[in-house]
Amino acid sequence: MPSVTNAFARAMAQAAGMTLRDDGALIVEGTVAQRLSQPANGRIPDTDYFELLDWIRRRHEDEVALVGAYARQIRVDDIGVLGLAIKTAPTLRASLERIERYWRVVTDTAVYCLDAGANPALLTFEARTEHHPVLEFRNEGALAGLAHNMRRFVRGDLVLDHVSFRHPCRCDPARYAALFGCPVFFEADRNAIALNPAMLNLPNCLGDAAVSDFLTGHLEREIGSLQADVSVRAALLRRITPALSDGVPQAADIARDMGMSERTLYRRLAAEGLTFRDVLTEAQSSLAKDLLRDSDNSIAEIAFLTGFSEQSTFSRAFKRWFGQAPAQFRHKVPMR
Repeated sequence: MPSVTNAFARAMAQAAGMTLRDDGALIVEGTVAQRLSQPANGRIPDTDYFELLDWIRRRHEDEVALVGAYARQIRVDDIGVLGLAIKTAPTLRASLERIERYWRVVTDTAVYCLDAGANPALLTFEARTEHHPVLEFRNEGALAGLAHNMRRFVRGDLVLDHVSFRHPCRCDPARYAALFGCPVFFEADRNAIALNPAMLNLPNCLGDAAVSDFLTGHLEREIGSLQADVSVRAALLRRITPALSDGVPQAADIARDMGMSERTLYRRLAAEGLTFRDVLTEAQSSLAKDLLRDSDNSIAEIAFLTGFSEQSTFSRAFKRWFGQAPAQFRHKVPMR
């Protein structure tokens, strides 16, 4: 099951003026308001983490302020050896390379991808989990926290070119620009931090190549010991769902992303009694239900976000899946 370091959950609770205890109890004004699974090896299930974020943000009157409070609360020191390796890397480029390679030691729900050759250089944040209504808020917090910490550990004046998000803006864009200290664009083609390539050469305040290399050796061993999800279905869902807004992904592309041939993917799915079409349908139908229940998107927009080029085709598929039209489903099921 995908999981997240408990440090992220604890920081969000603290940002909202709450306390998350080691036993998973969320304390609000002296009483237990929620109870999460007790962390195992410092991590909690992604479902617990997302439900916690959703519960907190729904009770907070100002989401942008909450994102900012989280950015100030979370520190690279909170993520153990990876945080130390990031801080002691000699340059910002080396720090971002460590984030890209070793992020899996803190969560397998998302990855960072660095394109240092682009102009501006891009650090893209990509989901690797099934859809959840709180992912837009999670993505804002992730990039805000990273941007804030980059300014902490880099020596010199770090200037961001811009920040972008795939989702629509839910507030005054100027507030996001003030939060990130740069222009922020919404409804873009990626969630990313963009910066002038020259910024990548800025030295880190605590840069020490020998120490950082020692720590990355530890990270190599740790990442090598992580057990891959034995369920091909789960791994496929984590890749297909976030890709649907760009159209239905091809099995060959997904297999390549998973490090196997298309034939091997089919064989492993068959061993679980599934086909690629089965998992694709599960991803589309699950995402469609979530968006109809939890978003204000029109049915035409939801059709596009679930990989359909026409609303009529989506509506027929939805009725085949659930026995009712999308509009009927939305009318009967209240938003969470």
